[in-house]
Amino acid sequence: MTQLETAMAILMKVFDTYAAADGDKDTLSKAEAKTLLEKELPGLLKVPYLHLWNPGEVEALLKGLDFNGDAVVDFNEFVILVAALTCACHGRSCKK
Repeated sequence: MTQLETAMAILMKVFDTYAAADGDKDTLSKAEAKTLLEKELPGLLKVPYLHLWNPGEVEALLKGLDFNGDAVVDFNEFVILVAALTCACHGRSCKK
């Protein structure tokens, strides 16, 4: 597989792993999404210009991800988060 294909496969695997924790493999509950962010993006949660180090900001981010208002984050909403964070980091140092 190419690097991009590998990255896509990893993205799907990460989502599936965390989504399965509460039983519904197609969505992330609020708790699953928060755990995913904390375990998979710990460095980004500390980047000042992303404003994610504050628990209130993470809460707002999770609420904002739920575009269809069903109180869970589906794969499409998750991909939008990853894309938005990637764009925010592109050309910048996403280190502490």
